[in-house]
Amino acid sequence: MTRTTPTRRILLAAAAATVLALGLTACGSDGTGGMGGMDHAASPSATATGSAAGHDMAGMSHGPDGGMSGMDGMSGMPGTGGAAADGLAAEQGGYRLDGALSGGEYRFTVTGPDGKALTSYRPEQTKEMHFYAIRSDLSGFRHLHPVMSPDGTWTAPLADLQPGDWRMYASFVPGAGSGAGTGLVLSRTAAVPGQAAPVPLPAAAASTTADGYTVTVAGAPKAGAAGELTVTVSKDGQPVTDLQPYLETYAHLTAFHAGDQAFAHLHPEAKAAEGTGGGPTLAFHAELPKAGDWRLFLQFQTGGTLHTAALTLNVAA
Repeated sequence: MTRTTPTRRILLAAAAATVLALGLTACGSDGTGGMGGMDHAASPSATATGSAAGHDMAGMSHGPDGGMSGMDGMSGMPGTGGAAADGLAAEQGGYRLDGALSGGEYRFTVTGPDGKALTSYRPEQTKEMHFYAIRSDLSGFRHLHPVMSPDGTWTAPLADLQPGDWRMYASFVPGAGSGAGTGLVLSRTAAVPGQAAPVPLPAAAASTTADGYTVTVAGAPKAGAAGELTVTVSKDGQPVTDLQPYLETYAHLTAFHAGDQAFAHLHPEAKAAEGTGGGPTLAFHAELPKAGDWRLFLQFQTGGTLHTAALTLNVAA
């Protein structure tokens, strides 16, 4: 039996301590101060669809009226076609919407991640800004392309809005900042003074009429699943084949969810061809994140006149 001397025991203990320290270094720090393998990530970054850390706490930002804006926008549902979430948050991925309704105009700015007003935008469907105003009962709708001043302030004319609560949406693609090239939809609420008379939501229907045109929608999308909606335009019982290009396509289709006013842009599956008329049938990519009733607004142009047709679509769970 071999005896271990005190000196040898000391040397063995020191060697063991050195091995342990080397082992901890190999499986420890990941260079960020966290423990490797334990996923101590930094703050989430924006994804390709612009969901940008869900709604994190951005949906709880204070609106111009001092209220909490976007509290109902915390679902983090992905948008369609790159649009951020469901459009119910005032702030997303470092970009923030601020605005106020006054004198029949909605003046607003988008602040970028650097804290300055964003002045660089990338055109989407020929426009740098798509602005929407929708009444809380979905009875009123506006789709405008406002003008930006050099300081980054946008002005949308809204002189004829009916009294009641409205939500204002800014749909855009930043041309600068960490989210450059990512589609975003931000919104805030605004109140139009006066006696508000709620309008019941029309029942779900497959067709509607506008300016003498009949619009029929076919398709049965399910919540959260990609699908297709087919729109057919006719007049006096005859198919319409003279649709004119509008925003690079033959029709523009937007949807808003009854109750919370979640936003969805249904993208056309084909662009307008130069020198030819469109119609009567148009296909749209539909990805509606929530079940229930959605109010669809279809915009199309004939003879230089823009028409807007609205109908209610029920989306199954």
